[in-house]
Amino acid sequence: MNTEDFRAEVRAWLDAHDLSPGDDHSFDAQVAQLSRVRRALFDAGWMRYGWPEDVGGLGGPAVLRAVLGEEVATRTLAEPGIYSMIEVLAPTMISYARPELASEMVPRLLNGDEQWCQGFSEPGSGSDLASLSTRATPDGDHWQINGQKVWTSLAQFAQRCVLLTRTGAGHDGITAFFVDMDTPGITVRPLKTMHGVDEFAEVFFDDVVVPADRMLGRPGDGWRLAMDLLPHERSTCFWHRIAYLFSTLDRLVPQVDPADDLQLGSAYLAAHTVRCRSYVTQQRLAEGARLGPETSVDKVLLATAEQQIFDTYRDLVPGAVEWTDEALRSEYLYSRAATIYGGTAEIQRNIIARRLLDLGKGDSG
Repeated sequence: MNTEDFRAEVRAWLDAHDLSPGDDHSFDAQVAQLSRVRRALFDAGWMRYGWPEDVGGLGGPAVLRAVLGEEVATRTLAEPGIYSMIEVLAPTMISYARPELASEMVPRLLNGDEQWCQGFSEPGSGSDLASLSTRATPDGDHWQINGQKVWTSLAQFAQRCVLLTRTGAGHDGITAFFVDMDTPGITVRPLKTMHGVDEFAEVFFDDVVVPADRMLGRPGDGWRLAMDLLPHERSTCFWHRIAYLFSTLDRLVPQVDPADDLQLGSAYLAAHTVRCRSYVTQQRLAEGARLGPETSVDKVLLATAEQQIFDTYRDLVPGAVEWTDEALRSEYLYSRAATIYGGTAEIQRNIIARRLLDLGKGDSG
């Protein structure tokens, strides 16, 4: 099925099936809505397009998944950030897990039966992922894990975790595991952010025993797994978020005075710029290109556009963020973190300067 036909059929199906969320904007309700949307789309077949048949998919190009997520985000059927986690975690399992494990587990994520989380960041090693210290020690046909993760999205709802651990020194000493979250020794403590949502959690691992066959790849493959995961995070996931930002702007337009066209137009330009950039990234990924430091440009543009859009909403609809629109207030506050999560803007600009523009290597004088 080509992209145009797929989009038309998805839109017709969504028009005929009401998957809209209710009035409860709590995070618990958002996660429940996410499961509901995935289940409905999986049962109808839409969620299976673009995924390999050996993990319950129907085949076809991965761009079909981007189209589906765009339609979900545009209609605000599910919060785009947590919806898009599937685009990070499922490809990782397909690439690194034993085929038997991937074929058993990935359908559970696609159909909404399970939520998974990503155990990467740690206290003191967020943007500097290579400094992580959570340790896995071999013990016969098992590994024993001790340490702490933080800013782990959906941890309190998750049945599984893609977990990075240290098994040796340096980048080659990082190893990934697929861990059941109900394993004894795992403690999850939700963290409520300034926008009033406990999306994140800190997770403690105390003598957690994980079977050796739950290792993803081989010992030392964890850094490569993390680098392979990044293109998915900054391609399809970004595409979904951009679609949501455009829908936010579309909701703003009827509320503003024509005299505000300049500020509104500037916000649309920021959104259009990042969409054009993301489109190129999507094309390159679809062609099998290996993405690298250039995706830092995507990250900077998206963070800039997101903050500008919600700043514009606040400026042009006075009082909405502060008093009258609870959902908008939460989104506005969340946008303040756009230049922090997923790699800070400062680090992204350093990557662009050093690895793309070859700056900062000459004499300091």
